[in-house]
Amino acid sequence: MDFIYNLGIRAYRLAVRAASLRNRKAQLMLEGQSHTYDTLRDTLEPGEDYIWIHASSLGEFEQGRPLIERITRDNPNLKIVLTFFSPSGYEVRKNYPLADVVVYMPFDMPGLVKQFLDLVQPRMAIFVKYEFWGNYLMELERRGIPCYVISAIFRESQVFFKPWGGMFRRILQCFTTVFVQNEESRQLLKQIGITRVEVAGDTRLDRVADVMNDKREFPTIQALSEGVDNTLIAGSTWEADEDLLIPYFNSHPEFKLVLAPHEFDRDRLQAIMERITRPVGLYSETSPEQARTLDCIVIDGFGILSALYRYGTIAYVGGGFGAGIHNVCEPAVYGIPVLFGPKFNKFREATDLVACGGAFTVIDKDSFARQMNRLLSSPQVIKQAGKQAGNYIKGHMGATDFIYNHIAGRLPKNKAQS
Repeated sequence: MDFIYNLGIRAYRLAVRAASLRNRKAQLMLEGQSHTYDTLRDTLEPGEDYIWIHASSLGEFEQGRPLIERITRDNPNLKIVLTFFSPSGYEVRKNYPLADVVVYMPFDMPGLVKQFLDLVQPRMAIFVKYEFWGNYLMELERRGIPCYVISAIFRESQVFFKPWGGMFRRILQCFTTVFVQNEESRQLLKQIGITRVEVAGDTRLDRVADVMNDKREFPTIQALSEGVDNTLIAGSTWEADEDLLIPYFNSHPEFKLVLAPHEFDRDRLQAIMERITRPVGLYSETSPEQARTLDCIVIDGFGILSALYRYGTIAYVGGGFGAGIHNVCEPAVYGIPVLFGPKFNKFREATDLVACGGAFTVIDKDSFARQMNRLLSSPQVIKQAGKQAGNYIKGHMGATDFIYNHIAGRLPKNKAQS
């Protein structure tokens, strides 16, 4: 791999080590990586066929999850090695039952890459969305291991399409197939000579449909939402989102609120609770009986948000005042209108939902208040917008089946049948 690329990876590793002196996420990453090789040696079974699936963090894992479930359902002979780069994925899904081994992915340095692949010896590798690690991909190609990226999306602003992006274009050539979300991505890749591309769509839509069909119940949230016309489910919120949500909620008793911060610790939860002037409780401390006396519940646990949207009549998805919005498909699948901040243009499903009338963007307190006033004053507006959102999700499902049917012929066969 290119000397400059490897130098950049080494610099990144040094930066993470420096950050670990004060940053808990960086500490967890380095500590987790230090156990990766021992865990692999202790857990991997000689002679078994392993499929390696890598997701950077929790969001990417949920995006890849439908494909993992399809592979394991149809191929019980295969085993799964699941890797994460971020603690936000590993710490939540380290006990994921369909994976035989879950570890942190080591840094993308030649020696570490070869050691990892020597141990795992994957028969296939699948990366989710934005994972383009040069040394891993080059080594997989050198070893003749089929390698895919799923639910990828490309934009002209990315380094692959710059005059100086030759090294990164070479990385994309390592994939056996690049599965993209839309035709625009395929055309961009075609311009730089990447032709092993299939437009499959986004597996996240299949995942949110699976969650909806699971019909998991939460009596406490159900009790909160009973007896009121409207409940707003605000998911993955940051402080900038809460600056809009909480003042409006405090002065509008006609709806109830479920607030799920994207990240939380004791201090953050306390700060949120202190800002809310209506009756409020923490989810972990609230019984269904107590919930009936409250107007707001703050979620202080991971892994349940996507199922909570079923109790909402309106949703707000956070992140749109920071790096970008979180998963808007999770609420849209329930047929409810979705609100979010201004930084959504990099997310195809968000722009599509706005275009079809199933979602609305807000830029400040005033625009948030206008959108909420419009929705709360008209059940018909909520119903129509929700219908558009739900129809959009239904019309764009099927990426998982498309991808699986494409790769199935390269999956190892059952030894008893081969």
